[in-house]
Amino acid sequence: MPRTVSPASIRSVQIVALLAAVVGFAAPAFAAGPLDCTLRFSMEGWSAFYKTAEGEGTVSCSNGARLPVRISSRGGGITFGKSRIDNGRGEFSGIYDIRDVLGGYAAAEAHAGAGRSTKAQVVTKGSVSLALTGTGSGWDIGVSIGSFVLSER
Repeated sequence: MPRTVSPASIRSVQIVALLAAVVGFAAPAFAAGPLDCTLRFSMEGWSAFYKTAEGEGTVSCSNGARLPVRISSRGGGITFGKSRIDNGRGEFSGIYDIRDVLGGYAAAEAHAGAGRSTKAQVVTKGSVSLALTGTGSGWDIGVSIGSFVLSER
């Protein structure tokens, strides 16, 4: 005699299959480790007690994702000067999705230079850090505390 399957049994099998599919798709996303992401940028600015700089760049990650960004840096302190950074480079840590790079970072720096100069700085945003280096020109001297903001272009 043929066996009949109840609608409740069919529904149970469908629910189990749906849960298995959700877990199967979600597991790789959680298993993925942090991305290696870099920022290539240029910016220029000035300071006279208040420091401001603007620029733009592109973030590239090891998974092939790219994101054009606008850079804005503001701060205050005892600082004077005018500078430009060309061919700047940044290395991120703590990135799991390229959009994690966006937002405001805390920044503090001491700087002094004239003519051709090199700059290095680390800025942080929660568990995300960005180590910046670059070469440029100008003159500046001082100490400042402020923000470094990356927004999507």
